[in-house]
Amino acid sequence: MTQKHNNNPFKKDQNEETINEQDLAQENENSSETSDKKTDSEGNDELSALQAKYDELNNQYIRLAADFDNYRKRQAQERESLLKYGAENALKKMVEVLDNFERGAKALENVDDCEKCKESFNLIHKQVFDTLSKLGLETIEAQGQIFDPNFHEAVMQTPTSEHPEHTIIAELQKGYKMGDKVLRPSLVNVATAEN
Repeated sequence: MTQKHNNNPFKKDQNEETINEQDLAQENENSSETSDKKTDSEGNDELSALQAKYDELNNQYIRLAADFDNYRKRQAQERESLLKYGAENALKKMVEVLDNFERGAKALENVDDCEKCKESFNLIHKQVFDTLSKLGLETIEAQGQIFDPNFHEAVMQTPTSEHPEHTIIAELQKGYKMGDKVLRPSLVNVATAEN
């Protein structure tokens, strides 16, 4: 049997088609191996970069946690020290006043003059008040002021027409504050309207 030659240039021989398919499959395989190698290499680089970033952030976190723990311990220690020795400055200033009381007591042992005693007493009283003022003590103003329950405590009420209602007409005991904090309210007598 004679083989017919196909003169059609567009029609390919079956053997040629098989060879071309094999070549194409081989090329695809080669290119996928190359791209897999590239992907593996890029993936490893990316993984390494992420691991380095994680390690850096983790180290920062550990340092920050340690710093905060140290800060917390230092604050607790300072608070404890303040509670324990907070009055130290006040006591040092008051010791000077105590010294003057003792000097005054010795000086008054042989004094019969009452005016000298008053003078010594007033001098020491002024020193005590000045020392406490330097530490932040303030007197609460009461006499003639409008009654304020934040600073005054009414222990008496007197009906009167001489003073406006709710005016403090007498201070029975001085009140003191330190800054905005009331240490002791003033005990006062407050005017009320006459019936």
